[in-house]
Amino acid sequence: MSTAGPAHRVQSAVVEYGYPQGHLGHLGPEEEAAFTNFKALCAEKGYYTAGETADQNSHDDETLLRFLRARRFIVADAFTQFKDTEDWRKANQITQLYETIDLEHYEETRRLYPQWTGRRDRRGIPVYVFEVKHLHSKAMAAYEKSAQKTHTKAQTDGKTSQKMLRLFALYENLVQFVLPLCSQLTDRENAKTPITQSNNIVDISGVGLKQFWNLRTHMQDASTLATAHYPETLDRIFIIGAPAFFPTVWGWIKKWFDPITTSKIFILSSHDMKNTLESFIDPKNIPKKYGGELEFQFGDMPLLDPAMASITTWENGKTDLAHGPMIWKKEGEYLRAVAVGSEGEGGKLRREDVCLVKRPLFEPEPEAVVVPQENGILEIPIEAPILRPELLTAPTETDLPSTIMPTGPPTEAAKAEKEQKVPGDGPAVLDGTKPVDAAAVGEVLKDLSLDEKKEGLVNGSVTATAPVVAQGKTT
Repeated sequence: MSTAGPAHRVQSAVVEYGYPQGHLGHLGPEEEAAFTNFKALCAEKGYYTAGETADQNSHDDETLLRFLRARRFIVADAFTQFKDTEDWRKANQITQLYETIDLEHYEETRRLYPQWTGRRDRRGIPVYVFEVKHLHSKAMAAYEKSAQKTHTKAQTDGKTSQKMLRLFALYENLVQFVLPLCSQLTDRENAKTPITQSNNIVDISGVGLKQFWNLRTHMQDASTLATAHYPETLDRIFIIGAPAFFPTVWGWIKKWFDPITTSKIFILSSHDMKNTLESFIDPKNIPKKYGGELEFQFGDMPLLDPAMASITTWENGKTDLAHGPMIWKKEGEYLRAVAVGSEGEGGKLRREDVCLVKRPLFEPEPEAVVVPQENGILEIPIEAPILRPELLTAPTETDLPSTIMPTGPPTEAAKAEKEQKVPGDGPAVLDGTKPVDAAAVGEVLKDLSLDEKKEGLVNGSVTATAPVVAQGKTT
């Protein structure tokens, strides 16, 4: 198991309205009230049960908060989505599907879709890599044929296709295994705040317009279901290798996600890829293919970083994570990783202990500092720390590139520049070109030949020869 990697922290670049805002320990008074009311409503309707301890609750707080954030803390809307998800999970026995899925079928799916590198960004959020070119027509045809024979002991309602259910087994691995593991690490800012999201480097190099078109329905269905049933599990999305026609594709994609998700998408040109990724992720945690130092190829198993290795006690002679689905069992002050799934023609269940991870213990914070005085005792209340989303850090040993955004209060000029670089209805384009409404550009481009489109676009970013759309006007 490779554990080479960073060991201490430096700052991460700024992204507004992201983690940790809206997460545990970072709720405002109105958000706290909404959270309390949401839990009460879920309990009243029979969708949430509180236990004697937090470990005995039917759902953890961080999961419930994902639904509230997705619905902007509107309790009624969050409950509707949560109820629909719980009904869907029950109808398709999602937990049993994940814990009993055939190992070969699971691995076949894992090799096609986003894969965890075993590393985290500067805030401690897991980094995934997704190479879209592997979803070519031949691979998808084989996958769909294989999906019809998916073995699991779960009974489904027949409304969700087997290929989608296989894909959601990967989402279950994210929320049941990867995120809880990352949450146990305290070598990060906001160490008491659980990790509930992932970063994704999405490589679309080598993907032609025809392949995008053939994948359109599949990707739309997957995105729609994921947004509905796994809300707020996506943090930043870095799109690498965008072709000249990408604005047309973006016109499709942005309809599949809510505005909050699309605002987290960054289209990176080849020129800015390395510096931009390094401002969010330490180079030792970036695959070499994208300018980093990590020996990771798409399809590899995760390469855990040193911090994870330091809190892990391996069992039964194992020295690395097992292939296939894994879950955590809570055992007092420890979490036990258990490899699950099934294998063989008879579908023999696998239940193997893999490792133990010690859970962090936090001392309760005092509400005031007691200072002895001649005329009595003076209590000075401890104010809550100022929430600085720009100071989001994670284990690292490499300084940020010189292109890092300033961490002090933004000037008026900086605010104006930021508003120009992050349009409200599209992704951030980090290549120095003017921001565009990609959907509008797509409308302009659709009547052009591909050769004409290439003249106005470079690596997915609009150049001076392409129409620039600002505030609804084309210039």
